[in-house]
Amino acid sequence: MSENIGKVIGVNGNLLKVEFNKPVIQNEVAYACVGADGLKLKAEVIRVRGNSAELQVFEDTVGLKIGDPVEFTGDLLSVELGPGLLTQVFDGLQNPLPRLAEESGFFLQRGKYLDPLPRDVKWPYTPVANVGDTVIAGDTLGTVPEGLYDHKIMVPFNVRGKWTVKTAAPAGDYTVDQVIATLEDDKGNIRECKIMQIWPVKIPIKCYSERLRPTESMASGMRTIDTFFPVAKGGTFCVPGPFGAGKTVLQQIMSRHAEVDIVIIAACGERAGEVVETLREFPELTDPRTGKSLMERTLIICNTSSMPVAAREASVYTGVTLAEYYRQMGLDVLLLADSTSRWAQALREMSGRLEEIPGEEAFPAYLESVIASFYERGGVVKLNNGETGSVTIGGTVSPAGGNFEEPVTQATLKVVGAFHGLSRARSDARRYPAIDPLDSWSKYPSVVPLEKVSKARKLLRDGSEVGQMMKVVGEEGTSIDDFIKYMKSEYIDATYLQQNAFVETDAANSVERQSYVFDRLLKLLDTKMKFADQGEARSFFQQLTQTCRDWNNSEFQSDDFKRIEEEMSKALAEVSDYAE
Repeated sequence: MSENIGKVIGVNGNLLKVEFNKPVIQNEVAYACVGADGLKLKAEVIRVRGNSAELQVFEDTVGLKIGDPVEFTGDLLSVELGPGLLTQVFDGLQNPLPRLAEESGFFLQRGKYLDPLPRDVKWPYTPVANVGDTVIAGDTLGTVPEGLYDHKIMVPFNVRGKWTVKTAAPAGDYTVDQVIATLEDDKGNIRECKIMQIWPVKIPIKCYSERLRPTESMASGMRTIDTFFPVAKGGTFCVPGPFGAGKTVLQQIMSRHAEVDIVIIAACGERAGEVVETLREFPELTDPRTGKSLMERTLIICNTSSMPVAAREASVYTGVTLAEYYRQMGLDVLLLADSTSRWAQALREMSGRLEEIPGEEAFPAYLESVIASFYERGGVVKLNNGETGSVTIGGTVSPAGGNFEEPVTQATLKVVGAFHGLSRARSDARRYPAIDPLDSWSKYPSVVPLEKVSKARKLLRDGSEVGQMMKVVGEEGTSIDDFIKYMKSEYIDATYLQQNAFVETDAANSVERQSYVFDRLLKLLDTKMKFADQGEARSFFQQLTQTCRDWNNSEFQSDDFKRIEEEMSKALAEVSDYAE
């Protein structure tokens, strides 16, 4: 029983006002006790005023009444870090949902919380640090095999200064709560280290020597992204788009093919149907890097839109904290948050109940700083041992009606390094991915030289202008040169910007293939062509487009690949000003 007991003096939805006598701290965890049935609901202190505090409750507050006791724990909202996280499905509070379902059945019970890491599982521990070694926060004490990786057991991130290893456990099998080393500082203080450690979710892990600038491209296999709007390892990007434009599909394809070690999916308020689809499909998907199940290097934080809104915020911070933990092992981590708009809506709801002065569209005035602080936890870092690790953060945004001018999208655009705007028109035209090549942008280096990409983007813009003009004057009022420019831009769109996710060779392309194909594409764009009229030009480009799609479906540098490439070269020579 906690020594710090408060009492409820107000209930407004999932917001409680609690009176206390002993000190409490911001972001402290408390448990609201419902009546006399022993039910305890987890909550977090979000504002302190005098001898009263406001708490957001992560559960349904039905049954809570004035005078009910509230137990303050003195601990911040935290997660458990250790082996056993991968392949798991957690909720925003890091409850393991499969084990919770086993105990609760189809309907999860309120106030039921389980240990994220099982206490009865023994892990084969191999020590690395020896007695007498000097260590600092984040240094490796030993390793535990976890699936594809050696899970590093590290000095707790909250220790200060240099410590000496006083005792070190021998190699053997240990549970996560067993002591595997003791440390001593120069003042004689003793610190016990376990396989598991606990860390507050809203405090970034900063046990590294240097923060680096993201420069290395994170190949995703998507030509539109890697070539035109790249994402760097340790970079940030957002994918805004209207309902049904393909945000979730794009994230799932990226999580499968991106060149990263660990994928963390934080479903912060996404619809239950899409979350269930992810949970069902991921264990069945084959990881192209290892040939094993994709779930072996995936971790899912599941918080659907039908769950209490306060848990949406917790799921975002839980996901990024787990990503930082694996980054400390020298791994590259991809965190996908879907969708940050639902998280912002939760902030708006809590802000309204706190009676704060509203900002634009009733979102809290501090929305931009909250979103910025989340994305800033991504990045590339140089660890104390000289290795590098990265956290790449990608968030989807679901603006109402696809309006990119709304506050959440605009606040996100100010802090991310790449913008992949999905278009309703392209989605309706069955163009996948539906990333708009004219509105999207990226600040990161491409896998293709910038001058080449700029040339292709200029042709896309020019072709779009001709297309808009043709809607007014028709093809008859368009010169043959402008029409050819329009057809070339459509050819880029149909053969390079679009991919067939159902064909293995076209669903994801290597960097080598993208560079090779893009060079051939530029050769075509630079070629001067002669046609008798618009009809002949259209017929040629339609045939060339179909041939190029067959080319995309063939294995790179296979006999088919080379044969189709030769056919395209011959067709191009027939309409050019000169023979090759």
